[in-house]
Amino acid sequence: MPLRITLAGSTGWVGKALVAAVAASDDLELAGAVSRSAAGQDAGEAAGLPRLGVAISATLEEALKAPSDVVIDYTRPGAVKAHALTALAQGRHVVIGTSGLSAEDYAEVDGYALKAERGVLAAGNFSITATLLRRFALEAARYVPDVEVIDYASAKKPDTPSGTARELAELLSEVRQPATSKPVSELTGVRETRGGALGAKEPVQVHSLRMPSFVLSCEAVFGADNERLVIRHDAGSSAAPYVAGTLLAARRVSSFVGLKRGLDAVMD
Repeated sequence: MPLRITLAGSTGWVGKALVAAVAASDDLELAGAVSRSAAGQDAGEAAGLPRLGVAISATLEEALKAPSDVVIDYTRPGAVKAHALTALAQGRHVVIGTSGLSAEDYAEVDGYALKAERGVLAAGNFSITATLLRRFALEAARYVPDVEVIDYASAKKPDTPSGTARELAELLSEVRQPATSKPVSELTGVRETRGGALGAKEPVQVHSLRMPSFVLSCEAVFGADNERLVIRHDAGSSAAPYVAGTLLAARRVSSFVGLKRGLDAVMD
């Protein structure tokens, strides 16, 4: 029996690509779709495909009236947590591709998932190569304590930092040693130019650039005595890199209970 998918954000940049990928898959089925701007339209036609016979709903609650197994969310930061909690309350597993949630938000989602005995897989970036950026950066942080993250995105991206950068910084904070740089609290001048500190254990400074010509890039910059290491991921203009990772997450999210962060949590 195909895995039934409810897709929130079905007419977005990644959403349209996911509709096409699910429609072309032998083991997945689009059970529901959500987009306020396209409510009532056929999900296939809205994605530039032939009709799929799935009408787009204005709300996730409406879409969940149709039976499904997994909710995939690619909407916006202000809606994703409520969507996740709604999906869990109705017995669905959840894949979160929307960025902008805080560590506190994830902790709340984890609590709901444990109570519902469902799985949630969240990633700031479902690209395989972005996942490798994180893996390599975490390995480097075991040996080089001084690391900062630079996040690049288009001028219109509303959230700072990106989910990729936020997730990376929070994870680096857990494994790095104390930095040798002067604490921000001891600086003079304009302290804000040092970026924002993220992470609970050993906070990592994150700097966000928003300007034309960037799609999404993220780099971890490591500094040691007389040497420097930069690990960087650059995304192109296509949503294709995120589709395979998202569908892998959807196929495997039912294999555990609670919240896992990062695609590598389910990669062999």
